[in-house]
Amino acid sequence: MGLFSKLLTAFRGATTEASEAILDTQAMRILEQEVRDAKKHLDEAKENLAKVIAEQMGVEREIKRLQKSIEEYEEHAVQALDKGENQLAEEIAEKIADWENELNAQQQVLENYNSSISTLKQHIKDTEHNLKSMEREINVVKTTESVQKANAATAPKLSGSTSALRKASDSLERIKKKQQQKADQTKAARELQQQESNSDLSEKLSKTGILQDKMSSQSVLERIKAKRQTKGDIRF
Repeated sequence: MGLFSKLLTAFRGATTEASEAILDTQAMRILEQEVRDAKKHLDEAKENLAKVIAEQMGVEREIKRLQKSIEEYEEHAVQALDKGENQLAEEIAEKIADWENELNAQQQVLENYNSSISTLKQHIKDTEHNLKSMEREINVVKTTESVQKANAATAPKLSGSTSALRKASDSLERIKKKQQQKADQTKAARELQQQESNSDLSEKLSKTGILQDKMSSQSVLERIKAKRQTKGDIRF
């Protein structure tokens, strides 16, 4: 019996684990379905609340009608008494009494409606809050699950391709260096060509006298002497 009991306990444990695994696999689907069911029940509750509010409005109208009738017939009773119609006044008073009893009953019904509506509104508000919180949690869980699946799918590939990525990175650096060298060579060739072109052009302009030679110290001194001589002549 001891061995059989242990086997039975092990079987139950395995069955429980299998059941939990199935539940975990379907947990999100079950939870989303429960949220949809809760939303459906919430919509039904709102519809029922609208019906209750409509009934409350009907009771309020009945109360106003009774109050108005009571006020009118009280005036009639006063007029009957003024005319000495005591019997008529008693009949009117009896009618007013019936209305006042009905008014009291309707006011009690209205109080019950007011209390029920207030409670229902609070329940609906709490349920809406809980549903929103549950939907946020579901979105977080689904996002976390997607990230974990992505990590599980990419982690082995990334770890297995570290050397390949390093080689590709090295190749990329070599390509960039070669491209930079070609760019530098092209730039240098253009600068040399530009210098040669400018030099040839300057030489041609100098030969034709269009481009004058650079100023020398001797020419500057001669210009200063000429200005000095001019000032001396003006002075005389």
